[in-house]
Amino acid sequence: MATPTRKATADQSQLDIAGMNLGPEENEKDEAPPKVSLAREKVIADAKAEIEADKLGRKAVSLVVIGHVDAGKSTLTGRLMYALGRVGDKEVAANERASERMGKGSFSWAWQTDGTVEERERGVTMDVAQQTLQLPHRVITILDAPGHRDFIPNMISGAAQADCALLVVDASPGEFEAGFARGGQTREHVLLVRSLGVTQVIVAVNKLDVVEYDQSRYEEVCESLRAFLGTSGFAMGKAHFVPVAAMEGVGLGAEDEKTKKAMSWYQGPTLIDLLDQLKPPMRDVEAPLRMPIANVFKGTGSSTGVMGRILSGVVQIGEKVRVLPGEETAVVKSIQSDEENRSWAAAGANVTLYLTAIDPIHLSVGFVVCPPTALVPLATAFTARIIVFDIQVPILAGTSVELFVHSHDVPAAISKLTATLDRATGAVVKQNPRVLTKGLSAEVQITVRATSMSGPASRAEPVPLEPFSVNKEMGRVLVRRGGETIAAGIVLNVLN
Repeated sequence: MATPTRKATADQSQLDIAGMNLGPEENEKDEAPPKVSLAREKVIADAKAEIEADKLGRKAVSLVVIGHVDAGKSTLTGRLMYALGRVGDKEVAANERASERMGKGSFSWAWQTDGTVEERERGVTMDVAQQTLQLPHRVITILDAPGHRDFIPNMISGAAQADCALLVVDASPGEFEAGFARGGQTREHVLLVRSLGVTQVIVAVNKLDVVEYDQSRYEEVCESLRAFLGTSGFAMGKAHFVPVAAMEGVGLGAEDEKTKKAMSWYQGPTLIDLLDQLKPPMRDVEAPLRMPIANVFKGTGSSTGVMGRILSGVVQIGEKVRVLPGEETAVVKSIQSDEENRSWAAAGANVTLYLTAIDPIHLSVGFVVCPPTALVPLATAFTARIIVFDIQVPILAGTSVELFVHSHDVPAAISKLTATLDRATGAVVKQNPRVLTKGLSAEVQITVRATSMSGPASRAEPVPLEPFSVNKEMGRVLVRRGGETIAAGIVLNVLN
């Protein structure tokens, strides 16, 4: 859309003020910020009581859907939403008609999550879509992540908000092999989610209708993945496999006649059964609030919405919070979680906080919301223990990389190779190694680089993170180079 032409008769200073929402009319409409209604101790007690009650009722779990491009992730998510009554026949029919008109009829189920015009035109998930599914024993927040390698940063942002993962693989001839080969997103996604702390994975072997529900093909795919999941750090008791055909709706629900007819050889749990058995991790509600921002948008009135997952602590309406990096504070106007308004939220919840008393220019993806009295450390240099992935080009001291911390990604350098370590015991094998090659564990120093070489933006922007020993969620890092994830690890110490 073209930018409107400004009239020559207008007062330029008034136009500038209006553009920044600083005019007197806007200020007069600002509402007084809400007041804190509960003591922090009371909110923590309520959060603990809710977690305890969840042991008997529905437990909340966040799940990221991952896998190689075109494995059918969005289609499977759309079919799940339909099977669980999240969308009705009328909406499904409308998407079918609209996708046919666009020549994308095979993507109609994916339209339940791929909502932007560009995603629908290209037939590719580009951003992380969030949906909530109600199961008998679980309330699952689904994060449908993109599979295309161009959108790996978005996938990492989604995985950083998840407790568990649903890996979707394509059983079609040659397609599983393409995704599982070196450079395919199946391998990289598995390594990424495990490095970000995910310990439970469900593998949905999709598109079995293409191979006529061949049991041997299903078992071949499972065997290849089972070994890889083990070497990637997943315990075999926390990795489950299920055969599905998302397009046909086969393998999803417990009372599925299509499944019984097409796959009589499979007697195990359905996908919904497995989702309903996921175990939420321990939630640290007593630690200080830590919420990395995954999305920022304009809220109602003078508020700004920030979305993310609360990694630790609690937050309530009326509370004053600090946003780092930066010097700005804000007030929590309202809280939404699982599409419901809440007076407070605690660790583990995927929430939207509507903030007031802060200019939106001070809010950005990757920034962290925390209490003014317990700030997240800001680092431009830190030491980390990393594991090097299957790389072709060794890592040298001074290697330029892209650093990912939760939803934050910044340019950085591996400035020092301190030691290589024994992967089993952590004991030092060699001090000051010259290079790091694939499969090695090492202690390194990482330094954040400036985003440009000169000018006012040449100063390195510090990254909010904490040692892994203090906060596991805030102490994990990923390292990428040239569009490839080359290492992952944990923060040992913040240097400056």
